[in-house]
Amino acid sequence: MATKIFIDGSEGTTGLRIHERFSGRDDIELLPIDPEKRKDIEERKRLMNQSDITFLCLPDAAAKEAVGLVANDKVKIIDTSTAHRTQEGWAYGFPEISGAHRKNIMEGKRIAVPGCHATGFISLVYPIVREKILPADYPISAFSLTGYSGGGKKMIGEYEDKERTVEYDAPREYALSQKHKHLKEMKKVTGLLREPLFSPIVADYYSGMVVSVPLYGDFLKEGTTPEKLHGFLADFYEGQKFIKVMPFGSEDALKGMMAGNGCSGWDGLKIFVTGNEERMLLTAQFDNLGKGASGAAIQCLNIMLGCEEDKGLNL
Repeated sequence: MATKIFIDGSEGTTGLRIHERFSGRDDIELLPIDPEKRKDIEERKRLMNQSDITFLCLPDAAAKEAVGLVANDKVKIIDTSTAHRTQEGWAYGFPEISGAHRKNIMEGKRIAVPGCHATGFISLVYPIVREKILPADYPISAFSLTGYSGGGKKMIGEYEDKERTVEYDAPREYALSQKHKHLKEMKKVTGLLREPLFSPIVADYYSGMVVSVPLYGDFLKEGTTPEKLHGFLADFYEGQKFIKVMPFGSEDALKGMMAGNGCSGWDGLKIFVTGNEERMLLTAQFDNLGKGASGAAIQCLNIMLGCEEDKGLNL
């Protein structure tokens, strides 16, 4: 019997991408909503409670409200918003970082999909904090380059407007107040004692993301070299379909340049370890719409259903 799926917020960027990924799947029955009723709370409630699993592709406040519409115990929720990522009782949808995370997704009824910037940061920092290679009190910083699709319909419209101003032609740094919405999960999930200094940059291309974390070697566990750090991460993620630790020295094949759109359209994530013994650089390259959003949501669904983890995804 096909699993009944309702997408609440199916007209947004993430909702549309999730919908597209169900094309050709005979194990899914989508419950459509009349476009004229997509904001009708009673119709949304009816479809949600008729579903086996509901995806929430809504702003934070609306996602919190939507959870309150669930009136029976069988409905499972996969929330793509920021609303529940650090809430007790919600599984954090990043199965690769530990067996416990994977088990919580498999058995849970409330799944919070990680943020795009947070996905890159956590993939790099969680393992080395857990194994005490990086002290939890390290004053960490991170940089992120993203395509404009990460800003949703409004930002996509601004960048694709033929009458746009010249400022959109150049990369633009944002979250200057150091209050980015992903900071809470970046701190909590990794076990850091403070939120990172985080500088995201949006540029004039549609999708793809690069998140970089610079580290001083003398603050790391004694004896840590770039080669040893690479070997540790390669072992940590060995066998994972969606995370590939690239061979040491891979930056040479890239001619020393990391493109923000290098993984656009792909649902996995690549990790690079570069630098020297004094200063090391950990970098995650992926698609902000793939492993950073809808791809991660479908991966969580597949784990919940017990089917192939990459079903309907591009690896």
